[in-house]
Amino acid sequence: MRITPITRRRLHNFKANRRGFWSLWIFLILFVLSLFAEFIANDKPLLIRYDNAFYMPIFTVYPETTFGGEFETQADYRDPFVRDLIDEKGWMIWPVIRYSYRTINYDLTVPAPAPPSAENWLGTDDQGRDVVARLIYGFRISILFGLTLTIFSSIIGIAAGAVQGYFGGTTDLLFQRFIEIWSGLPTLYLLIILASVVEPNFWWLLGLLLLFNWMSLVGVVRAEFLRARNFDYVRAARALGAGDVLIMVKHVLPNAMVATLTFMPFILNGSITTLTALDFLGFGLPPGSPSLGELLAQGKANLQAPWLGLTAFFTLAIMLSLLIFIGEAVRDAFDPRKSVGPLPRKGLTAKPAVAAPEKKAAAE
Repeated sequence: MRITPITRRRLHNFKANRRGFWSLWIFLILFVLSLFAEFIANDKPLLIRYDNAFYMPIFTVYPETTFGGEFETQADYRDPFVRDLIDEKGWMIWPVIRYSYRTINYDLTVPAPAPPSAENWLGTDDQGRDVVARLIYGFRISILFGLTLTIFSSIIGIAAGAVQGYFGGTTDLLFQRFIEIWSGLPTLYLLIILASVVEPNFWWLLGLLLLFNWMSLVGVVRAEFLRARNFDYVRAARALGAGDVLIMVKHVLPNAMVATLTFMPFILNGSITTLTALDFLGFGLPPGSPSLGELLAQGKANLQAPWLGLTAFFTLAIMLSLLIFIGEAVRDAFDPRKSVGPLPRKGLTAKPAVAAPEKKAAAE
């Protein structure tokens, strides 16, 4: 794949913003690690060797009778009786954190919420669940929710803005009046009403927020299409018989994507903040779900346990700060006025300057 000079300049400008460049790497590492949360924080062993056979409880549910127990129900690997059965004929490899986001520690020496200890690094919440495990799972669900909402809302917003800006006239006028009315609806009140009728879940909440979140990009894309629809290359494409859809997608949309990509990290930031705020108010994910907003609400309700609110606050602050820094770097990359030093040229080597020969003195 050949990299154009424009793309090379954008990559160069993005890397020149060191804060945004390293924020992207840190964010990607944290996100990839959170995708494997079950291998980091879980109340089930990663691998069991029992009676010369291997078992992976993370992927398969095994009854207690598999390991010499008496019950056909799922084995509780934190039960000392089950652990002794396995240790007699084999061994277990546990994750770094032996708690899942829903695991309750019944062996606490103090009432929950318990302070940080060697077993629970950041303490427990008011139900005895490990805070570190809930932070890892909550970080993952926040990012996945924000990414999904950002992608789908961007698709709808780009399509709506493209239709408005390209056709203009009555189409643009009707769309603008619709957006003004639709954006005036009280989103929070609708969530409160619907939450009293249907218990919200991940997809229900995503669909409801998608009804309003798509308007964030319409104005930007509309302005780009209004500006570009009368350019010479667009008129030439019409004269050659190209259809409206082909012109919009192939000729005008690439120019509009510059402004769209610049806004994307900030839209993702807003999507995560919205989910956290709804969870904090109790109108977000179902009770018991790993959520940063729910952990903030627990910190507010348990002021005697400052580790709850502080850990959720710092996790959220770091995550949103990384996204803001990435957005600033993306903005610099697509800004044509930004020029950070000379671009590296591949295959070109600098030649030493050769001094011009001195002119001979004129003959007398």
